[in-house]
Amino acid sequence: SVSSELCFTDPHVPVTRPPGTDDCHSDHSQSVQPCDICGGSEQEHRLKVLFQVLDVNGDGGICVNDLTIGLRKLGVHRTEHELMKIVKAGDKDLDGQLDFEEFVHYLRDHEKKLRLVFKSLDKKNDGRIDSQEIMQSLRDLGVNISEEQAEKILKSMDKNGTMTIDWNEWRDYHLLHPADNIPEIILYWKHSTIFDVGESLMVPDEFTAEEKKTGMWWRHLVAGGGAGAVSRTCTAPLDRLKVLMQVHASKNNSMRIAGGFGQMIKEGGVRSLWRGNGINVIKIAPESAIKFMAYEQIKRLIGSNQETLGITERLVAGSLAGAIAQSSIYPMEVLKTRLALRKTGQYVGILDCAKHIFQKEGVAAFYKGYVPNMLGIIPYAGIDLAVYETLKNSWLQRFAIDSPDPGVFVLLACGTTSSTCGQLASYPLALVRTRMQAQATLEGGPQMSMSGLFKHIVRTEGPMGLYRGLAPNFMKVIPSVSISYVVYEYLKITLGVQSK
Repeated sequence: SVSSELCFTDPHVPVTRPPGTDDCHSDHSQSVQPCDICGGSEQEHRLKVLFQVLDVNGDGGICVNDLTIGLRKLGVHRTEHELMKIVKAGDKDLDGQLDFEEFVHYLRDHEKKLRLVFKSLDKKNDGRIDSQEIMQSLRDLGVNISEEQAEKILKSMDKNGTMTIDWNEWRDYHLLHPADNIPEIILYWKHSTIFDVGESLMVPDEFTAEEKKTGMWWRHLVAGGGAGAVSRTCTAPLDRLKVLMQVHASKNNSMRIAGGFGQMIKEGGVRSLWRGNGINVIKIAPESAIKFMAYEQIKRLIGSNQETLGITERLVAGSLAGAIAQSSIYPMEVLKTRLALRKTGQYVGILDCAKHIFQKEGVAAFYKGYVPNMLGIIPYAGIDLAVYETLKNSWLQRFAIDSPDPGVFVLLACGTTSSTCGQLASYPLALVRTRMQAQATLEGGPQMSMSGLFKHIVRTEGPMGLYRGLAPNFMKVIPSVSISYVVYEYLKITLGVQSK
């Protein structure tokens, strides 16, 4: 088992042990036997020894200062920033230091991650990592290094001069290193294999340098756009029903799902169920392209050369890129709402609708509801990312034994759950946005501001009024995600994108 082999030694310096513990720490280190001195298992004893060495002032807790001095004694040098990360990661009671229990918990948890990375680096599955495997793994991440550089990395961890690293050498080298951003694990868990929940298309937030160089990234985007178009078209009737319920449903006129479909068909026939879908599909291409380019530029501005961004950076970059893309195509959003709400024969098509709005209401009408739309991006992106990270980490904790690859089903389930939570949080803002976009179509209706509209809805319909149309919105999530995933995978094969 992983935990029965926990130990920490430095490549060059033997661990200095407190007097009287030597004979207990003889060569039966691989077996877990009770120890005469501490009564616990051998592994427990090793950890106690390490804890005593690092607890320089003997006060039963390891702080950053203790780690600095203790590790230096063992010939290991870490920066203060790295040591602070270790203490912060393990410090459950927030007292600024690690007691023995926290120390053991941190190391076991950390070692589990290291075990996963070791397994994913060990391509030949022989329990050792050689320079070729290091080069291959880094190449998968888009980082090309020479064999000489790979050997240099190997030498820094290789204690017995075999020019390969076994599990013990790997663990000893990395054990007290705060690897919280392990690239191999991240490769599997890139947030969003492209799928579409019908609201905003998820664009994969990171492409490796390799994918950018070979032009794979645009194929991903084309496949994603195609997948979005098919899934939006399949779920368009539910989307139109949602818009109608957001705008027209009220206490006196409680629109039900079956009744809503009945009304639409009666008013305009079966084809009317797809009103507004054309522009919803057309806006995928500019939106995802702008979002992707903006994300890349913001990454550069943040000054991150890393292949993968940290969570906060991802949140900032993702929200800003989303805001830029939404601002660029916002008039199309207004047109989508107006077209979905139109009566039979009201407009000839998209251009006719745009001409009518421009002539009657001026340019400003194309930005109605812009403020609630922008405000909605922040809770949506924040909650989506937070829920996704939480689900991802709990999956890695519980189920990742031999490989960090969670498989398609888990990825889609995590992505769907997190974006549904994000939608739920920003839904009242989305409803107000839709009402503001539709304002001029309600002849003689009051032209209200965002806050005025919020107050009006709560006053006349109660807080539940802010969630009208939620049922059809959630009904389309699972079909949207499933359809877009299947089409995406199929288009990727057609376009010759290698699947990771």
